[in-house]
Amino acid sequence: MDYSKWKIEEKAPEAERLFLGAGYAPLLAKMLSVRGIASLDEAKSFLDGGAELLADPMLLKDMDKAVPRIRRAISAGETVAVYGDYDVDGITSTCLLTDWLRSRGLRCYPYIPDRIDEGYGINDAAIESLHAKGVSLIISVDCGITAAAEAEFARKIGVDLIITDHHECREQTIPDAIAVIDPKQDECRYPNKELAGVGVALKLVCAVENESERVVARYADLAAIGTVADVVPLTGENRYIVRRGLAMLEHTSRPGLEALLRESGASERKMSSSTIGFTLAPRLNAAGRLGEVSVAGRLLMTGDADEANTLADKLCELNRRRQHLETEIWDDASGMMDGKMPSTPIVLASEKWHQGVIGIAASKLAEQYSKPTVMICLDGEKGKGSCRSYGGFNLFDALSACSEYLEGFGGHALAAGLNIKRDKLRQFCNAFNEYYEKNKPSELPTLNCDIEVTDPDILDMEGVAALGRLEPYGSGNPKPMLCISGARLERVTPIGGGKHLRLSISFRGASFECVFFSHSEAELGLRAGDRIDIAFTPQINEFRLRRSVQLQVTAVKAHDPRPLCEKILTDMPVAEASCYCPDRGAFIKSWRRLQSLGGTVAADLDGVIRQCPHGVEPERFCICLRVLCELGLLRMAAPGSVFGARIVTGCAKVNLESSELIKRLKARRS
Repeated sequence: MDYSKWKIEEKAPEAERLFLGAGYAPLLAKMLSVRGIASLDEAKSFLDGGAELLADPMLLKDMDKAVPRIRRAISAGETVAVYGDYDVDGITSTCLLTDWLRSRGLRCYPYIPDRIDEGYGINDAAIESLHAKGVSLIISVDCGITAAAEAEFARKIGVDLIITDHHECREQTIPDAIAVIDPKQDECRYPNKELAGVGVALKLVCAVENESERVVARYADLAAIGTVADVVPLTGENRYIVRRGLAMLEHTSRPGLEALLRESGASERKMSSSTIGFTLAPRLNAAGRLGEVSVAGRLLMTGDADEANTLADKLCELNRRRQHLETEIWDDASGMMDGKMPSTPIVLASEKWHQGVIGIAASKLAEQYSKPTVMICLDGEKGKGSCRSYGGFNLFDALSACSEYLEGFGGHALAAGLNIKRDKLRQFCNAFNEYYEKNKPSELPTLNCDIEVTDPDILDMEGVAALGRLEPYGSGNPKPMLCISGARLERVTPIGGGKHLRLSISFRGASFECVFFSHSEAELGLRAGDRIDIAFTPQINEFRLRRSVQLQVTAVKAHDPRPLCEKILTDMPVAEASCYCPDRGAFIKSWRRLQSLGGTVAADLDGVIRQCPHGVEPERFCICLRVLCELGLLRMAAPGSVFGARIVTGCAKVNLESSELIKRLKARRS
């Protein structure tokens, strides 16, 4: 991904000093302050918060209606159905609630619609089918917030409906059901508006049981998988639930999860949000994408080890098939783009694509071309599409504005789905483009860096290991993004058949090994010896029993000293320049370099940079010039201008530490 600019977050030095005084490792102290944590109590809650982070489930709107209805079903021994979605959030929600209802003695049918034949959400045929089996109460999970017509149908045939969801909702279309529980509803007092669907299902069980901690202890693993997979913010109670779930996954008692972790090769590694996001979730998702969602549901609920092994093997095979289909769709869609850079959102349609896999291809296209993307599978006169955002463009609002051309839609700001008639495609494209032009985001996103590393010693084993306390990472709590400005690229080594790179860099006497995934040497466009800016996440790499600090690279660019040098020579931005505060050795080299060039500073910026002595960065050299002018060792050619300044001959020795500029730089750096 390309970035329009790199932005370094402003840290709060007071908070950082507070955390350092409390014994936190320097790198962790910096990260806590950057994340806006200002007190020791806040830090303790964020890093080690417990059950006190769980909010009262009765604060959810309509929970007071759902609880007595479910308790009545339990008392009367009714037949109940749990109606879910075919993604990981929906699958885990369905399994969690089904398992709990069965544990309370109820006959419970889990129902997840077929992605291909039925599509997303509640449908009348499914309601009628469940009613024929004797179901008197349907509880939806991770879906239903837009099912107004379906709720009316259920009411007419005598089936009670409780809806639990977490998707965006339009208040004018809230279904008329026994209860509608969605934290995004207006008038909902629940403090956490960002629960995943499985989080809402978990809170429903907590409310009926009138007990939260015991329920979390039983189902945190399923809740963690759905929460991470659905990319909701991992802060507050979401963070606590995921942390508890990861601890459960380390020694899981569920045969299905144990088999899947083993089959995927993750059982020997420490559990993290990445284990869920890159190992468990893709395999569970593959079942839903390819129309075999029951495989994932059975795996999560089975108590038989042999069945678990068979199902885990099947899921891994489905995931390999999904990868193959994804490659075919990507190649076809890329051909349709014909290498051209679009100026409007991408909308593509085809009768050849597999509906379950187009969302992944849409994500890749959005990133490749830096535009929101809609990919539509056509079947006769009907089409089903997956939408992915780019640059912060709000898809839900855009689809709402174009809804007159759609049969239906739903989702979030960043990802959504739609149904459309073939003959409405052109009108939809025009309306979508028009909305985009009026609400166009930045062409390229900004890379937000948490910390600019000025002292490489901070990246030692202890400091990097301490960052592990920030886990679990995810939306709202991303992995730390650090950057180094002006490093030297020592070596570039292609790995993985040339698909990835290993980089070696040096910076202020320290050397680091880096890995840059999904980038070739040609795409890098840099050579050994170049000065670079590099953005990365530090991690501990273990290879052949040897542990070392490794930098996982997000972006690299050629270092350009000119913008900051120009600022230093004109208005001296202390905050940006503090990392280049010169020492005595830099002053000596700078002075001798000026003497060798006749004692005069160049009259333009590029000339000043060319005068920079070997071993001193241009930014540091420019600060030296400013200080030498301040102390009277250089005489300015014009008031306030360093350009053209000349060495003052015969001047007395001065104390460099007496410079007010040096004092300000050191104060900012400390």
